[in-house]
Amino acid sequence: MPDQLVPLTLELAAQLRPRFLPDRPGPLVGLHVLNTGVGAFLVDRWPDPRTVLVRAGFDYALIGDPDAITATQLRAHVQRGAIDTAPDFDPVARAAFPELVVWRRVIFQSPPGPFPDLPVVGARVRRLQPSDAGQIADLNRDLHWIANPWGGPAGLAASEHAWGAFAEGQLVAVACSFHIGDHFEDLGVVTEAAYRGRGLSTACAAALCHDIERRGRRPSWSTSLDNVASQRVARKLGFRVDRYDRLLLPAPWV
Repeated sequence: MPDQLVPLTLELAAQLRPRFLPDRPGPLVGLHVLNTGVGAFLVDRWPDPRTVLVRAGFDYALIGDPDAITATQLRAHVQRGAIDTAPDFDPVARAAFPELVVWRRVIFQSPPGPFPDLPVVGARVRRLQPSDAGQIADLNRDLHWIANPWGGPAGLAASEHAWGAFAEGQLVAVACSFHIGDHFEDLGVVTEAAYRGRGLSTACAAALCHDIERRGRRPSWSTSLDNVASQRVARKLGFRVDRYDRLLLPAPWV
C-alpha cells in the first residue's frame, strides 16, 4: 500500500457523489467540495476506491473501508483540523494521531416556520461581496477559520453565501454557509469579542437563513456541546436539536 493517497480531479470526484447521499443536517464536507469546487478528494486507488478522504479548508470527511487506509497515509494528508468519520475509523485515526481528541458536537435542524427578521442597532447587516475580502482578512486571527471552507477571505467574500455586520466602519460579525449540501447548508458564525452580546451574529444568521430557503435548501447548525453562546443563538432563531455527534481532532486543538 503506497504512503500517499491518490488525488482526484473534481470531474472524477463527481462520480463519488452517491457515497455522500443522502445529506443531512451537520457537516457536509464531501458535498461542499463537489458543490463549490473548493477543496480536494483523495482515494486509496482509482477506479473503485475503497476509502475516500475529502478536505475543505481544515475540515475533513473520511468514508469507506477503514482497512484500506494506513495511519501513515492519514498522517500525510491531515496535519490539523477536524475529521468527520464513523467510529470504524477510530483505530487508524488513533494510530496516526496519538493525541487524538473526540470533539463532542450537537447538531440543530431548522425550525418548521419562517425565520424572523432581526434588526440591530448601531450596525449595518448586509450580504458580503468581493470587495469585502480585506475586511474578512482583518478579522481577529482567531476568527479566520470562518473562511477556510471557501479557500480564504477572497473566496468567502465572493461566495454570495455570507452576511456580515458592520459597525464603526469595520466588519465585526459574519454568518456564512460553512458547508453546502444538496438539501442542507450548515452555518458558521463568528463575532469580534468587543461586539458580542449585541445580537449581530444572530441577525446575520437570520438573513443568511432567508437566503438558504430561497435557494431551496434548509439551514442547519453545528456547534460544540460546551459552546453555550452558539447554542443560545441557534435556539433564538428557532433551531431545535437533531442529534448529538462528534468530530475527531488530531491534537487537543487546531
